[in-house]
Amino acid sequence: MNNESKTMLKKRIESIDIMRGIVMLIMLLDHVRERFFFHEQVTDPMTLDSTSTGLFLSRFAAHFCAPTFVFLTGISAWLYSHPQFGPQRSAREFLVKRGLFLIALECTVITFQWMGNYQMIWLQVIWAIGVSMLALAALIGLPRVWLAVIGLVIVFGHNLLTPISFAPGEWGYTLWAILHDRGNILPNAFIGVRASYPVLPWIGVILLGYALGPIYSANFSDSKRHKWLVGLGLGCFAVFALLRGLNLYGETLDWHHSDSLLMTLKSVFNLTKYPPSLAFLLITLGGTLLCLRGLEQIKPRFGKVLATFGSAPMFFYIIHLYLLLCMYWLAITVIGPNYGELFGFTDIAYVWLVTIVLAVLLYFPTKRFSQYKHQSNKAWIKYF
Repeated sequence: MNNESKTMLKKRIESIDIMRGIVMLIMLLDHVRERFFFHEQVTDPMTLDSTSTGLFLSRFAAHFCAPTFVFLTGISAWLYSHPQFGPQRSAREFLVKRGLFLIALECTVITFQWMGNYQMIWLQVIWAIGVSMLALAALIGLPRVWLAVIGLVIVFGHNLLTPISFAPGEWGYTLWAILHDRGNILPNAFIGVRASYPVLPWIGVILLGYALGPIYSANFSDSKRHKWLVGLGLGCFAVFALLRGLNLYGETLDWHHSDSLLMTLKSVFNLTKYPPSLAFLLITLGGTLLCLRGLEQIKPRFGKVLATFGSAPMFFYIIHLYLLLCMYWLAITVIGPNYGELFGFTDIAYVWLVTIVLAVLLYFPTKRFSQYKHQSNKAWIKYF
């Protein structure tokens, strides 16, 4: 491989880190909202009459985080299996170890970061990514085309399962709460466990990411990869426009015309996240695919800043949650509650302002850790 080819390959791989960095910053925005704007809760889908436009846009932007994380995890698993230099290797062991690590992290460190206690263990996005990695590890021996088919069947077909439900205590309730519905799966007098991120659709997403991984190989030309990314991205939007536009399938809540164009658009894009509907995944994954194409053209300096956040995602995730928890405790102690028992900002604009300030402050420790991570030979450090 000549130097020009190596440079082109590095650039296309860096676009994945840049994409991950962008959604990390969007995730920061959403977590600032959940910590300091919790008095104005959002439903799923959102209740439009009681959700301001600023809050709607903030929450809608956050919809892109989980699909992008899980999809890029699938691509990264393929890249791990097919390194730039050296022979192919199985990603199964890596996926199993990383998946179990994420699940353990969710149940211990991250649960405390959110709640400040262990009265309830919340199985959220890190749990969903961990379980998805275990599912990919179990299926990774299948031909890639079969992984793509299984992923498509799950993503396109899981909405058909919506009418199925189980009452607490009924046979199948716990498994179904984990796979497709949210629910408390281990309630008792001492500690509870709640599945907040139904994992079945996310398993489909990670399989699709792994199946698409070869477009980032050294043997795949830039022009061909660009056509794939644009074609698939626009294809997702086209299917969304057809199914969602005609209220045919793929979303639990139909959209409705309104006297206001803005309200009509908000109704169209008011999508279900738990579990992520087909419409939700089409619009978010379609946007991710098109962004991946565009990010290969981003200016190097700006790209490096964004890639820094994406190169140490777990470190950033943990440190920003602890920082937000400490900030909230400080606000409660010094200022006191101003919305019942909660402290909250009076305007969503403050959420955006604090997000920008925290992004600047967190950039420097994230950069230092990223440099240490890439220079270190310690196996455990790679998990962050």
